[in-house]
Amino acid sequence: MFTPSQDDVRRFFCEVQQKIITNAILTPLEAIARDWLQQHPEYREILSDVDAALGADFSVERGDSNPFLHLSMHLSIAEQISIDQPPGIRAAYLALARRLDSEHAAHHQIMECLGQMLWTSQRNGTPPDGAAYIDCIRRSAS
Repeated sequence: MFTPSQDDVRRFFCEVQQKIITNAILTPLEAIARDWLQQHPEYREILSDVDAALGADFSVERGDSNPFLHLSMHLSIAEQISIDQPPGIRAAYLALARRLDSEHAAHHQIMECLGQMLWTSQRNGTPPDGAAYIDCIRRSAS
């Protein structure tokens, strides 16, 4: 399993931003990241400066949103939907996107469910509960 460091993740998104600017060829994963970067123009400034990105502290206590976590969650959810893993996520996502009339808004709602599932797993010391995750998304879609 690939486990990138915080710096690896930050460099990846900064490199994608630079490739967007220079119109460079993107890998398939970079193309997915590009699509999400384009939907989050508020992140362009931090992504344009690798050194600032590497040194930035996105503290919850200060109320800061972490653009790298946010974009990583978009990528994770996109991958889950593309392979329908956990089973049922694709259908739940499509129903949610229809209800919200927005794929982007559906991703954001799924992020809430994903965060809840991971928090519960960590709190209880148990593996992530994919069924509870899908149920959360389905409830949001109904």
